[in-house]
Amino acid sequence: MYLSRHKYIPILFPITFLFSLLGKDQNERLSVHKEASTISEFALTTDWPRYNGPSDDASSPETKLLKDWGNKGPTLLWESKKGEGYASPAISKGILILFYREEGMEKIEGLNAENGQRKWIYQYPVTYKDRYGYSNGPRASPVIEGNYVFCQGVTSWLTCLDLNTGKLIWNRDLRKEFEIPDYFFGKGSNPILYQKFLIVNVGGSKNRCVVGFNKKTGKTEWITKDSWGASYSSPVITKLHDTNVCLVFTGGESRPPEGGLLVIRPENGEKLSRFSWRSSRYESANAVPPIPLGDNRVFLSECYEKGSTVLQFKKDFSPSIIWTDKNINIHWMTPVLKEGTMYGIAGRHQQGAEAFSLDPFSGKVHWKEPIYWDETINGRKTRIGLFRGAILKLEDGFICLSELGSLLKIDFSRKGWEIQNKAQLFFAPGTWTLPAVSNGLLYVMQNETDRLTGKQPRILCFDLRAK
Repeated sequence: MYLSRHKYIPILFPITFLFSLLGKDQNERLSVHKEASTISEFALTTDWPRYNGPSDDASSPETKLLKDWGNKGPTLLWESKKGEGYASPAISKGILILFYREEGMEKIEGLNAENGQRKWIYQYPVTYKDRYGYSNGPRASPVIEGNYVFCQGVTSWLTCLDLNTGKLIWNRDLRKEFEIPDYFFGKGSNPILYQKFLIVNVGGSKNRCVVGFNKKTGKTEWITKDSWGASYSSPVITKLHDTNVCLVFTGGESRPPEGGLLVIRPENGEKLSRFSWRSSRYESANAVPPIPLGDNRVFLSECYEKGSTVLQFKKDFSPSIIWTDKNINIHWMTPVLKEGTMYGIAGRHQQGAEAFSLDPFSGKVHWKEPIYWDETINGRKTRIGLFRGAILKLEDGFICLSELGSLLKIDFSRKGWEIQNKAQLFFAPGTWTLPAVSNGLLYVMQNETDRLTGKQPRILCFDLRAK
């Protein structure tokens, strides 16, 4: 993780060079509204190198962020059109990686994170059609380490690029090599890095479930064998009994449905433990990352039948169930922890989704209820809600992005919740991507067309810098 204290952000490139990088396409895609304000000299800032942020827990450690931005929202600095997909951005060393599909190509863009100007673009053809009518673009988000960028497309095309230039370092067609099915919604599990390994929940034939690739060469280093397929959950690195382990919540399309938690040694792929946790329904999927709780405990959740459980692991890595609750049934969002309390959103469908406060050690639910408010849209008062939104923990509270494009600052506690600020950024379904925060800037993904303005899918950058 890159941490720094800034008196200012230097200009990364001469302005004349920036414009030389722009083609007609970029000029048409990018709209710049305002320059970012100066970062406080006392601010702690970070990169956002992967899904769920620098600590893999949907939180940002940044300080000196704007506390009150009113009902108009934070200042919009720039926006850039993108194609299909649910991938979140990754940011490192002033470069933002944008991953999407457009015109039959999966495209990876390297943008100046401060002003949205394109530095480079890499693209390759892709053939995929979602059987349920959802987006045909990538689900997995980019991962950055050093000068390496890793992207896994919707058809399991795995790519490693140079962060500064976009030059191809290596790629692998995992679907072909490992005979991977498309599953329900294509490939969606995010890769994770550990030492020299890029770890991927592959879910291929011949029980090739999890694979460790050499991050510099793409060579297969180890394979964890298991019949459980690839899920839409993201692997997590943590410690159990002072041992580094990789938690992989598996479960792809299969008859009968099967899947659950694998505990693996990330150095060699050795399977240490296996715990079944998957709905008996055929059309179901595990999508929530495992949440390490400390004290050798891990939280799991799925939304179709079983709900949530907390496991306690013994020294031999065998698990025992501490508690279960079918009503804490999280669909895909990552619940967050603050001062020993878990906050999240349960529910399979938009209607019926409920935010909750939970003691993850005892299983006690402090409260569980929908979050609704009235919004004036096109001159008409409309009741909308957070639904199956995303929660991002900040130093002084939480930012929530609703399923339809509402941005909220919310105070969560064991006693309840209170909306402090809210703004309707757009009105677009499929707003399921966790916002990212880096260097005092907030990045929000609009994944579908705005139903009010007709604006196409885009990334929006907002100023959260405070003096």
